Amino acid sequence: MTDISRTALMAAAARAAHLIVDDEPHVFSDPLAAPLLGERAEELLAYHRLHGEHPVLAGARAQVVCRSRFAEDTLHASGHTQYVLLGAGLDSYAHRAAGPEVRVFEADRAATQEYKRDAVRSAGLGGAVQYVAVDFERDDLVTRLAAHGFDPSLPAVVAWLGVTMYLTPSSVARTVAAVARLAPGSILVLDHMVPEADRDAAAGAYVAAVGPLNASHGEPWLSFFSPAGMAGVLSGFATDHVSQEQLLGDRTDALRPSNLTWITRGTLRR
Repeated sequence: MTDISRTALMAAAARAAHLIVDDEPHVFSDPLAAPLLGERAEELLAYHRLHGEHPVLAGARAQVVCRSRFAEDTLHASGHTQYVLLGAGLDSYAHRAAGPEVRVFEADRAATQEYKRDAVRSAGLGGAVQYVAVDFERDDLVTRLAAHGFDPSLPAVVAWLGVTMYLTPSSVARTVAAVARLAPGSILVLDHMVPEADRDAAAGAYVAAVGPLNASHGEPWLSFFSPAGMAGVLSGFATDHVSQEQLLGDRTDALRPSNLTWITRGTLRR
């Protein structure tokens, strides 16, 4: 298979492991995450099976399931018929939950999409998805989407999950500006890491453990936004914010909220 980012694999593994190592009720159910990992599944899930209560692994699962749950809940509540995933990685919505009334567009690097196509074929999954190869630094996002059947005159839900922290602030602002050109009523859901001053002890420990490892694999964290800071970036949107604590509630397993990432939802004003 073609290469795929380490973070995309880790996110899919966290979604799959949530159903294996965490207690019910599950925050988010993605039974296709493990099949999409293919031959890497056992290796990646073994860490969670053996060390599922470790704060770093539990923290990764908490981040991933919270943002996926919120994005898909937003889509279902919106009634919109176009769902765009920016930096889709190994997201399985198109193969797991999309009905015929929702068109799914996955915008990502061409190499990642080649890996994803191979993974979908190997897992024998059905479902319809439009793969939109995008260089986010150079391509016009709306033009690329429209070339693959996206209707800019209709509102859409855009999920941008697990990505902003790996981009420079100017790159984040550029993508937000592209989404702001969509039809009024369109909704952008994204997650973002908060600045150091806003982190609690659990978040600080996670950053100390994971930050250097990510950087050594060529995927350093570059952007940090408080909820208010992200609202400023989304100046053309009506925004609301949700924390891990709000989404996780009280649990008896290893999932504990931390003030590491927040989810911001922006709705383009009509």
